[in-house]
Amino acid sequence: MNTIPAAKAERWQRFRDNRDKALAARHGWLTLTSFQWLEDSPAAVDLVPGLWSTDGTTASLTAVPADGLTLVESGQSVAGTITASLADEESLMWVQFGGKDGARVVVELAMRGGRYAIRTRDSESPVFTEFQGVPTYPYNPDWEITGRFEPYPEPVNIPIATANPLVDGIHRTVGEVVFRVPGSPHEMRLQAEEEKLGALTVTFHDETNGETTDDWRKLTMPRPRHDAAGNPSVVLDFNRAINYPSAFTPYGTCPMPVKNNSLDVRVEAGEMQPYPSE
Repeated sequence: MNTIPAAKAERWQRFRDNRDKALAARHGWLTLTSFQWLEDSPAAVDLVPGLWSTDGTTASLTAVPADGLTLVESGQSVAGTITASLADEESLMWVQFGGKDGARVVVELAMRGGRYAIRTRDSESPVFTEFQGVPTYPYNPDWEITGRFEPYPEPVNIPIATANPLVDGIHRTVGEVVFRVPGSPHEMRLQAEEEKLGALTVTFHDETNGETTDDWRKLTMPRPRHDAAGNPSVVLDFNRAINYPSAFTPYGTCPMPVKNNSLDVRVEAGEMQPYPSE
């Protein structure tokens, strides 16, 4: 009887190991040290050499070789003015500088809410160098729940807020995941977005938020499969609920849940607050 839970726990541990490894990438989310909007006139910005600006459709950087800036993609020194254009929600790891290898800090160009911004990713940030993994609830097989997926006839775009009060977002809802959680007598519904290969993601609040977990979390589940009755079935393994980058850094623009994606239970599974209160 214990074989299946043990095997699932082992798979969950591999998931956790891979998750922590991904967060520990040299210029990943744990290295963010600033978020700055670009202005319409060339100007200096915090923590980065050069003069930065945008005309609304294109971002520009003017620098001299002494600034030590090089292109991330090619390693070529930035001398003069370079430009880049992005669509909304796109990002570009554009230039780098500092450190023995000239790549301590990567400057990410981003388009958010129709405006250009830059974020610095410093591989010597204490948040990154002192990272020892994300705290989690112990694995609990009771939080692996089978539910059903009720697709909408067409996706619906729902305006949402984000972790940055100056950036609005859109939740492209493709349907609702319907399920029951341990200890609750009624069905619950979460609006879902579709990911690659048909996987679904739900962003949700629950009663642990602000106590043991961050203000919201997300859960990705495999592509729905049809059960014996032909209905789309999904498996929600809340042991794999994770934090958005905004749980680790104040410089994220992560989407908040849509209005109705709040569970009136304590989901004591998955990732907890990365920096619990003393």
